[in-house]
Amino acid sequence: MTALARLEKDFIENVMGYSALGIVLSTCLGSIAIFQILNFGHGLLNMALVLVCVSICTMHNAAILTVQKPSMIFKLLMASTIINGLVILTSLFL
Repeated sequence: MTALARLEKDFIENVMGYSALGIVLSTCLGSIAIFQILNFGHGLLNMALVLVCVSICTMHNAAILTVQKPSMIFKLLMASTIINGLVILTSLFL
């Protein structure tokens, strides 16, 4: 089993606890990413990146609130973490 498959299996087994942690993680990373984006200005590209960050965080939170399948929630959490993490890392090296 790969590490990602093990994480997903554990997430599915304990979806209630991980969902609460996922909301906090997704929201905090998203807000840091948006803060970093807006530090570079308010141009069209910056606003497009803000839209992407807000959209992926909102999709993850909405999936939890509408009680979607745990595997979908996990995939959205991973997507949110990766996208927001990449935005943060990119802004650190520019």
